[in-house]
Amino acid sequence: QVQLLESGGGLVQLGGSLRLSCAVSGSVGNIYTMSWYRQPPGKERERVATFFSGGPTYYADSVKGRFTIYRDNMLYLQMNSLKPEDTAIYYCNCRLPSGTNFWGQGTQVTVSS
Repeated sequence: QVQLLESGGGLVQLGGSLRLSCAVSGSVGNIYTMSWYRQPPGKERERVATFFSGGPTYYADSVKGRFTIYRDNMLYLQMNSLKPEDTAIYYCNCRLPSGTNFWGQGTQVTVSS
């Protein structure tokens, strides 16, 4: 089992920055990938960025050049040049080699224009 807890969301103006954090605990040695997803109002959840242990980092086209995913003992998402369309609930995710997914409870990010 893996437990994930996000923090760092909030209200920010157009062009502003936020850093999301995800505290990871439990069976962390088995983690294959760690990702950030988001769910905008009225839309489906979408993948934003993925950190692969020892592999390339994935970013959705909509956030390339603005968002950075990185990890030390926590998972982070640095979000710069925020736009109103970045408004969403952001979720931390980890996946085991078996394909099992774990999710955090989500943190709200709201970008005002």
